[in-house]
Amino acid sequence: MQIIAKIFGKSPFAPLQIHMDKVAACMRLLPNLLSAISEKNEGKIQSIAQKISKLEHEADLTKNDIRNQLPKSIFLPVDRRDLLFILSLQDSLADKAEDIGVAATYSILENYEKMQKDFEEFFHKNLDAFHLTHTMIKEFDALLESSFGGIEAEKVKHMIEEIAFKEHELDRLQYHLTKYIYAHASEFSYSLFQLWLHIIKEVGMISNLSENLANRIRMILELK
Repeated sequence: MQIIAKIFGKSPFAPLQIHMDKVAACMRLLPNLLSAISEKNEGKIQSIAQKISKLEHEADLTKNDIRNQLPKSIFLPVDRRDLLFILSLQDSLADKAEDIGVAATYSILENYEKMQKDFEEFFHKNLDAFHLTHTMIKEFDALLESSFGGIEAEKVKHMIEEIAFKEHELDRLQYHLTKYIYAHASEFSYSLFQLWLHIIKEVGMISNLSENLANRIRMILELK
């Protein structure tokens, strides 16, 4: 907690960036999880899911430290409520990585080969949306130095638009994947049918949350 308090003295955004780096550590394990799912390697899936849960817990501890140490009495260049909202969305992304890991341990995803190409495209593009959001959080210091204007602000606005486009594209991919599951429902057991729908929904939440975070940053820029 002392470390977080000292960092706040240097930059109000540095603790958010530290927390987002921990969220990114969770996300970086998801491609490994996807490989284990395609290999139907239960031991590997279980091991990766446990590692994601451990990293999510570390992100949780950092989140709690930030909330406890967020200054109430000194001037902040961004509204305290905005910082807390961004922190909450970042935390939800770490939670989502853990949720996906846990869901993958429930059962081997049979019939994977028939939808592998579309599902893996959907999976990786959701991660792309997150990585753009992570980059945006890294840009906060440069935004502060430019008083939330100029070239730096335009760069961030471009990333926000790109995230919005990706999320729209992913909505269509999610629709087609879900439609495929329903069209071939007879090929799945009831539990497998529900698990596929659940995992597709959970993966899709990565881009939804990333867009929500980007939109909050857009609001901050518009108020400056």
